[in-house]
Amino acid sequence: MKNEKWVSIWGNAVSIAENRPERYAKNITIRYPIHIPFSGNSLRLTFDNYCGNEPITLNKITVFYGGEFYKVLYNGCESVTIEAGENIVTDPLAIELRAEELMQVSFYLKDFTLMRSVVYTCGPLSEGLYANGDRTEDRDIDIITSRKTHLFYFLSNVSILTEKENRTVVCYGDSITAQDWPDFLSLRCYKEGYKNTAIIRRATSGSRILRQYECITYESYGLKGDNRFSHEVPTDGADTVIIQQGINDIIHPVGVEVNVYRPMSDLPTVDELIEGLKIYINQAKSYGYKVYVGTLLPMGGWRTDAPFRQEMRHKYNEFIRTTDIIDGCIDFDKALRDENNTDFFKKEYDSGDHLHPSKLGYERMAMEIPREILK
Repeated sequence: MKNEKWVSIWGNAVSIAENRPERYAKNITIRYPIHIPFSGNSLRLTFDNYCGNEPITLNKITVFYGGEFYKVLYNGCESVTIEAGENIVTDPLAIELRAEELMQVSFYLKDFTLMRSVVYTCGPLSEGLYANGDRTEDRDIDIITSRKTHLFYFLSNVSILTEKENRTVVCYGDSITAQDWPDFLSLRCYKEGYKNTAIIRRATSGSRILRQYECITYESYGLKGDNRFSHEVPTDGADTVIIQQGINDIIHPVGVEVNVYRPMSDLPTVDELIEGLKIYINQAKSYGYKVYVGTLLPMGGWRTDAPFRQEMRHKYNEFIRTTDIIDGCIDFDKALRDENNTDFFKKEYDSGDHLHPSKLGYERMAMEIPREILK
Protein backbone atom coordinates (compact mmCIF):
# COMPACT_ATOMS: atom_id res chain seq x y z
CA MET A 1 0.00 0.00 0.00
CA LYS A 2 1.08 3.57 -0.66
CA ASN A 3 2.63 5.59 2.15
CA GLU A 4 1.04 9.01 1.79
CA LYS A 5 0.51 10.47 5.27
CA TRP A 6 2.83 11.88 7.94
CA VAL A 7 1.96 10.47 11.36
CA SER A 8 3.66 11.12 14.68
CA ILE A 9 4.90 7.95 16.38
CA TRP A 10 6.62 9.58 19.36
CA GLY A 11 6.29 12.91 21.08
CA ASN A 12 6.80 14.94 24.21
CA ALA A 13 5.97 18.41 25.42
CA VAL A 14 8.67 21.03 25.86
CA SER A 15 8.86 22.75 29.21
CA ILE A 16 11.37 24.74 31.26
CA ALA A 17 14.36 23.12 32.95
CA GLU A 18 15.00 23.78 36.60
CA ASN A 19 17.25 26.83 36.85
CA ARG A 20 20.59 25.62 38.19
CA PRO A 21 24.16 26.84 37.72
CA GLU A 22 24.98 23.68 35.73
CA ARG A 23 22.20 24.27 33.20
CA TYR A 24 24.73 24.62 30.34
CA ALA A 25 26.16 21.53 28.62
CA LYS A 26 29.10 21.13 26.24
CA ASN A 27 30.59 18.26 24.22
CA ILE A 28 27.72 15.92 24.98
CA THR A 29 25.70 13.34 23.04
CA ILE A 30 22.09 12.65 23.95
CA ARG A 31 20.34 9.48 22.76
CA TYR A 32 16.68 8.47 22.93
CA PRO A 33 15.02 5.17 22.00
CA ILE A 34 11.97 5.38 19.74
CA HIS A 35 9.53 2.48 19.48
CA ILE A 36 7.93 2.12 16.05
CA PRO A 37 4.22 1.20 16.19
CA PHE A 38 3.66 0.81 12.43
CA SER A 39 5.72 0.72 9.25
CA GLY A 40 6.79 3.65 7.09
CA ASN A 41 9.39 4.65 4.54
CA SER A 42 10.46 8.16 5.54
CA LEU A 43 11.24 9.91 8.81
CA ARG A 44 11.42 13.47 10.09
CA LEU A 45 12.26 14.86 13.52
CA THR A 46 11.13 18.00 15.33
CA PHE A 47 13.58 19.78 17.63
CA ASP A 48 12.08 22.53 19.75
CA ASN A 49 13.69 25.46 21.59
CA TYR A 50 10.29 26.88 22.57
CA CYS A 51 11.31 27.58 26.17
CA GLY A 52 14.85 28.69 25.39
CA ASN A 53 15.98 32.30 25.64
CA GLU A 54 19.08 31.92 23.49
CA PRO A 55 19.92 29.91 20.33
CA ILE A 56 21.06 26.29 20.47
CA THR A 57 23.12 24.40 17.89
CA LEU A 58 22.79 20.68 17.19
CA ASN A 59 26.07 19.80 15.49
CA LYS A 60 25.11 16.31 14.33
CA ILE A 61 21.93 14.23 14.36
CA THR A 62 21.77 10.50 13.64
CA VAL A 63 19.27 7.69 13.60
CA PHE A 64 20.39 4.14 14.33
CA TYR A 65 18.13 1.46 12.91
CA GLY A 66 18.59 -2.02 11.51
CA GLY A 67 22.27 -2.09 12.39
CA GLU A 68 23.09 1.13 10.51
CA PHE A 69 23.54 4.83 11.32
CA TYR A 70 21.83 7.42 9.15
CA LYS A 71 22.66 11.13 9.25
CA VAL A 72 19.69 13.45 9.61
CA LEU A 73 20.00 16.82 7.86
CA TYR A 74 18.26 20.19 7.98
CA ASN A 75 18.16 22.18 4.73
CA GLY A 76 20.82 19.77 3.51
CA CYS A 77 23.20 20.59 6.37
CA GLU A 78 24.52 18.41 9.17
CA SER A 79 24.42 21.18 11.78
CA VAL A 80 21.39 23.29 12.67
CA THR A 81 20.95 26.33 14.89
CA ILE A 82 17.53 26.84 16.46
CA GLU A 83 16.70 30.35 17.64
CA ALA A 84 15.13 31.03 21.04
CA GLY A 85 11.44 30.21 21.00
CA GLU A 86 11.63 28.43 17.64
CA ASN A 87 11.53 24.85 16.39
CA ILE A 88 12.66 23.07 13.25
CA VAL A 89 11.55 19.98 11.34
CA THR A 90 14.40 18.06 9.73
CA ASP A 91 14.60 17.08 6.08
CA PRO A 92 12.78 13.81 5.39
CA LEU A 93 15.09 10.80 5.70
CA ALA A 94 14.24 7.95 3.33
CA ILE A 95 14.38 4.84 5.50
CA GLU A 96 12.32 1.65 5.60
CA LEU A 97 10.92 1.29 9.12
CA ARG A 98 9.12 -1.82 10.32
CA ALA A 99 6.38 -2.05 12.91
CA GLU A 100 7.19 -2.99 16.50
CA GLU A 101 10.92 -2.40 16.14
CA LEU A 102 13.24 0.06 17.88
CA MET A 103 15.38 2.90 16.58
CA GLN A 104 17.61 5.39 18.37
CA VAL A 105 17.88 9.13 17.81
CA SER A 106 21.17 10.76 18.85
CA PHE A 107 22.35 14.36 18.67
CA TYR A 108 25.60 16.08 19.57
CA LEU A 109 26.06 19.44 21.27
CA LYS A 110 29.62 20.61 20.65
CA ASP A 111 29.59 24.04 22.28
CA PHE A 112 28.06 25.40 25.47
CA THR A 113 24.29 24.99 25.16
CA LEU A 114 21.53 26.30 27.41
CA MET A 115 19.64 23.12 28.37
CA ARG A 116 16.38 24.92 29.05
CA SER A 117 13.82 23.33 26.72
CA VAL A 118 13.17 19.95 28.32
CA VAL A 119 10.52 17.73 29.81
CA TYR A 120 10.68 14.98 32.44
CA THR A 121 8.89 11.77 31.53
CA CYS A 122 9.05 8.20 32.76
CA GLY A 123 7.59 4.84 31.94
CA PRO A 124 8.67 1.51 30.43
CA LEU A 125 9.30 3.12 27.02
CA SER A 126 10.78 6.41 28.21
CA GLU A 127 14.44 6.33 29.16
CA GLY A 128 17.34 7.94 27.32
CA LEU A 129 21.02 8.45 28.04
CA TYR A 130 23.78 11.00 27.65
CA ALA A 131 27.54 10.67 27.27
CA ASN A 132 30.52 12.97 26.89
CA GLY A 133 31.90 13.53 23.41
CA ASP A 134 30.49 12.90 19.96
CA ARG A 135 29.01 9.41 20.27
CA THR A 136 26.36 9.87 17.60
CA GLU A 137 27.81 7.03 15.50
CA ASP A 138 28.84 4.73 18.34
CA ARG A 139 26.63 1.67 18.28
CA ASP A 140 27.15 0.74 21.91
CA ILE A 141 27.55 3.47 24.51
CA ASP A 142 28.37 1.46 27.62
CA ILE A 143 27.19 2.18 31.14
CA ILE A 144 30.67 3.23 32.24
CA THR A 145 30.79 6.20 29.86
CA SER A 146 27.10 7.18 29.90
CA ARG A 147 24.28 7.89 32.29
CA LYS A 148 20.57 7.16 32.00
CA THR A 149 18.11 10.04 31.97
CA HIS A 150 14.37 10.68 32.01
CA LEU A 151 14.94 14.25 30.88
CA PHE A 152 14.05 14.70 27.22
CA TYR A 153 15.83 17.72 25.73
CA PHE A 154 14.81 19.48 22.50
CA LEU A 155 13.49 16.44 20.62
CA SER A 156 9.72 16.90 20.69
CA ASN A 157 8.35 14.81 17.84
CA VAL A 158 9.11 11.92 15.50
CA SER A 159 6.90 11.42 12.45
CA ILE A 160 7.01 8.84 9.69
CA LEU A 161 5.47 8.69 6.23
CA THR A 162 3.04 5.83 6.43
CA GLU A 163 -0.26 4.39 5.24
CA LYS A 164 -3.34 6.59 5.50
CA GLU A 165 -5.17 4.38 8.02
CA ASN A 166 -2.46 4.92 10.66
CA ARG A 167 -3.10 7.63 13.23
CA THR A 168 -2.07 9.21 16.53
CA VAL A 169 -3.73 9.74 19.91
CA VAL A 170 -2.34 12.65 21.95
CA CYS A 171 -2.25 12.38 25.77
CA TYR A 172 -2.17 15.89 27.26
CA GLY A 173 -1.69 16.87 30.89
CA ASP A 174 0.60 17.35 33.87
CA SER A 175 2.85 15.03 35.90
CA ILE A 176 0.20 12.30 36.01
CA THR A 177 0.43 12.04 32.22
CA ALA A 178 4.19 12.77 32.15
CA GLN A 179 4.57 9.51 34.02
CA ASP A 180 3.75 5.97 33.05
CA TRP A 181 0.20 5.55 31.81
CA PRO A 182 0.74 6.66 28.16
CA ASP A 183 3.60 4.15 27.87
CA PHE A 184 1.39 1.43 29.33
CA LEU A 185 -1.28 2.45 26.81
CA SER A 186 1.24 2.03 23.98
CA LEU A 187 2.09 -1.44 25.29
CA ARG A 188 -1.60 -2.24 25.48
CA CYS A 189 -1.99 -1.28 21.82
CA TYR A 190 0.81 -3.70 20.90
CA LYS A 191 -0.64 -6.48 23.04
CA GLU A 192 -4.26 -6.10 21.94
CA GLY A 193 -3.51 -5.63 18.27
CA TYR A 194 -4.34 -1.96 17.72
CA LYS A 195 -1.66 -1.80 15.07
CA ASN A 196 -2.73 1.45 13.42
CA THR A 197 -2.55 3.67 16.53
CA ALA A 198 0.41 5.53 18.00
CA ILE A 199 0.22 7.00 21.50
CA ILE A 200 2.19 10.16 22.17
CA ARG A 201 2.60 12.23 25.31
CA ARG A 202 2.33 16.01 25.71
CA ALA A 203 2.66 16.54 29.44
CA THR A 204 4.69 18.70 31.81
CA SER A 205 5.05 18.16 35.55
CA GLY A 206 3.56 20.81 37.81
CA SER A 207 1.69 22.55 35.03
CA ARG A 208 -1.68 24.21 35.49
CA ILE A 209 -4.47 25.21 33.15
CA LEU A 210 -4.74 28.83 34.30
CA ARG A 211 -1.44 29.84 35.91
CA GLN A 212 2.32 29.54 35.57
CA TYR A 213 5.21 30.58 37.80
CA GLU A 214 7.38 33.48 36.67
CA CYS A 215 10.00 33.02 39.45
CA ILE A 216 13.10 30.91 38.77
CA THR A 217 12.37 28.87 41.90
CA TYR A 218 9.31 27.26 40.31
CA GLU A 219 9.44 28.08 36.60
CA SER A 220 10.23 24.43 35.84
CA TYR A 221 6.67 23.66 36.94
CA GLY A 222 5.66 24.39 33.39
CA LEU A 223 3.74 26.73 31.17
CA LYS A 224 0.03 27.42 31.57
CA GLY A 225 -2.51 26.20 29.08
CA ASP A 226 -2.56 29.39 27.00
CA ASN A 227 1.15 28.86 26.30
CA ARG A 228 1.02 25.09 25.86
CA PHE A 229 -2.03 23.64 24.22
CA SER A 230 -1.85 25.26 20.78
CA HIS A 231 1.90 24.63 20.63
CA GLU A 232 1.84 20.98 21.71
CA VAL A 233 -1.40 19.38 20.61
CA PRO A 234 -1.47 19.93 16.81
CA THR A 235 0.40 16.82 15.72
CA ASP A 236 1.01 14.97 12.46
CA GLY A 237 -1.67 12.33 11.95
CA ALA A 238 -3.52 12.96 15.23
CA ASP A 239 -7.29 12.69 15.35
CA THR A 240 -7.92 12.36 19.11
CA VAL A 241 -6.73 14.04 22.31
CA ILE A 242 -7.12 12.77 25.87
CA ILE A 243 -6.95 15.65 28.37
CA GLN A 244 -6.26 15.07 32.07
CA GLN A 245 -5.33 18.27 33.89
CA GLY A 246 -6.52 20.61 36.63
CA ILE A 247 -5.34 19.12 39.91
CA ASN A 248 -2.37 21.51 40.23
CA ASP A 249 -4.66 24.51 39.85
CA ILE A 250 -6.46 23.19 42.94
CA ILE A 251 -3.57 22.06 45.16
CA HIS A 252 -0.80 24.62 44.52
CA PRO A 253 -2.07 27.83 46.17
CA VAL A 254 -1.35 27.82 49.91
CA GLY A 255 -1.02 31.51 50.83
CA VAL A 256 2.02 33.78 51.02
CA GLU A 257 2.36 33.18 54.75
CA VAL A 258 3.21 29.56 53.89
CA ASN A 259 4.98 30.07 50.55
CA VAL A 260 5.56 33.52 49.09
CA TYR A 261 5.39 32.14 45.54
CA ARG A 262 1.98 30.47 45.99
CA PRO A 263 -0.63 33.09 46.91
CA MET A 264 -4.23 32.05 47.44
CA SER A 265 -5.14 34.54 44.73
CA ASP A 266 -3.89 31.89 42.29
CA LEU A 267 -6.74 29.60 43.31
CA PRO A 268 -9.42 29.63 40.61
CA THR A 269 -13.09 29.09 41.11
CA VAL A 270 -14.45 25.84 39.73
CA ASP A 271 -16.25 27.82 37.03
CA GLU A 272 -12.95 29.45 35.99
CA LEU A 273 -11.25 26.06 35.86
CA ILE A 274 -14.06 24.67 33.73
CA GLU A 275 -13.82 27.66 31.39
CA GLY A 276 -10.10 26.93 30.99
CA LEU A 277 -10.91 23.32 30.11
CA LYS A 278 -13.50 24.51 27.60
CA ILE A 279 -10.81 26.53 25.83
CA TYR A 280 -8.85 23.30 25.40
CA ILE A 281 -11.91 21.50 24.12
CA ASN A 282 -12.78 24.20 21.59
CA GLN A 283 -9.19 24.39 20.35
CA ALA A 284 -9.00 20.63 19.92
CA LYS A 285 -12.28 20.59 18.00
CA SER A 286 -10.95 23.34 15.73
CA TYR A 287 -8.18 20.89 14.78
CA GLY A 288 -10.83 18.30 13.89
CA TYR A 289 -9.96 16.10 16.88
CA LYS A 290 -12.21 13.98 19.03
CA VAL A 291 -11.88 15.07 22.65
CA TYR A 292 -11.91 12.83 25.71
CA VAL A 293 -11.34 14.17 29.22
CA GLY A 294 -10.15 12.23 32.24
CA THR A 295 -11.44 12.95 35.72
CA LEU A 296 -9.01 14.16 38.38
CA LEU A 297 -7.60 11.42 40.60
CA PRO A 298 -8.05 11.06 44.37
CA MET A 299 -5.79 13.31 46.47
CA GLY A 300 -6.74 12.37 50.02
CA GLY A 301 -3.65 12.55 52.24
CA TRP A 302 -1.70 14.87 49.90
CA ARG A 303 0.13 17.57 51.86
CA THR A 304 -2.25 20.37 50.85
CA ASP A 305 -5.40 18.25 50.96
CA ALA A 306 -8.34 20.14 52.47
CA PRO A 307 -12.14 19.82 52.32
CA PHE A 308 -12.53 22.88 50.07
CA ARG A 309 -10.03 21.43 47.58
CA GLN A 310 -11.84 18.11 47.52
CA GLU A 311 -15.10 19.95 46.92
CA MET A 312 -13.53 21.72 43.94
CA ARG A 313 -12.24 18.41 42.57
CA HIS A 314 -15.67 16.80 42.89
CA LYS A 315 -17.44 19.68 41.10
CA TYR A 316 -14.87 19.72 38.31
CA ASN A 317 -15.15 15.95 37.89
CA GLU A 318 -18.93 16.18 37.85
CA PHE A 319 -18.73 18.59 34.93
CA ILE A 320 -16.48 16.17 33.04
CA ARG A 321 -18.85 13.27 33.72
CA THR A 322 -21.99 15.11 32.63
CA THR A 323 -21.02 17.56 29.88
CA ASP A 324 -22.13 16.92 26.32
CA ILE A 325 -19.40 19.03 24.70
CA ILE A 326 -16.82 16.22 24.69
CA ASP A 327 -16.76 12.84 22.98
CA GLY A 328 -16.40 11.00 26.26
CA CYS A 329 -15.35 10.99 29.90
CA ILE A 330 -12.63 8.62 31.09
CA ASP A 331 -13.35 8.14 34.76
CA PHE A 332 -9.84 7.66 36.16
CA ASP A 333 -11.07 8.81 39.58
CA LYS A 334 -13.69 6.08 39.84
CA ALA A 335 -11.23 3.42 38.64
CA LEU A 336 -8.48 4.22 41.16
CA ARG A 337 -10.32 5.39 44.27
CA ASP A 338 -10.97 3.47 47.45
CA GLU A 339 -14.62 2.43 47.36
CA ASN A 340 -14.93 2.93 51.12
CA ASN A 341 -13.10 6.28 51.26
CA THR A 342 -13.53 7.83 47.86
CA ASP A 343 -11.28 10.86 48.35
CA PHE A 344 -8.34 8.44 48.68
CA PHE A 345 -6.62 6.04 46.31
CA LYS A 346 -7.19 2.35 46.64
CA LYS A 347 -4.08 1.29 48.52
CA GLU A 348 -2.38 -0.62 45.72
CA TYR A 349 -2.89 2.31 43.31
CA ASP A 350 -1.18 4.90 45.55
CA SER A 351 2.50 5.68 44.89
CA GLY A 352 2.81 6.76 48.50
CA ASP A 353 2.58 10.52 48.01
CA HIS A 354 -1.24 10.33 47.75
CA LEU A 355 -1.29 12.32 44.50
CA HIS A 356 0.49 10.19 41.88
CA PRO A 357 -0.51 6.60 41.14
CA SER A 358 1.69 3.58 41.64
CA LYS A 359 2.84 1.49 38.67
CA LEU A 360 -0.27 -0.62 39.13
CA GLY A 361 -2.33 2.55 39.19
CA TYR A 362 -0.85 3.75 35.92
CA GLU A 363 -1.49 0.34 34.35
CA ARG A 364 -5.11 0.61 35.49
CA MET A 365 -5.38 4.07 33.92
CA ALA A 366 -4.18 2.66 30.61
CA MET A 367 -6.80 -0.09 30.82
CA GLU A 368 -9.54 2.51 31.35
CA ILE A 369 -9.06 3.98 27.89
CA PRO A 370 -12.06 2.90 25.80
CA ARG A 371 -11.38 0.63 22.84
CA GLU A 372 -13.17 3.08 20.57
CA ILE A 373 -10.24 5.50 21.05
CA LEU A 374 -7.65 2.90 20.06
CA LYS A 375 -9.27 1.52 16.91
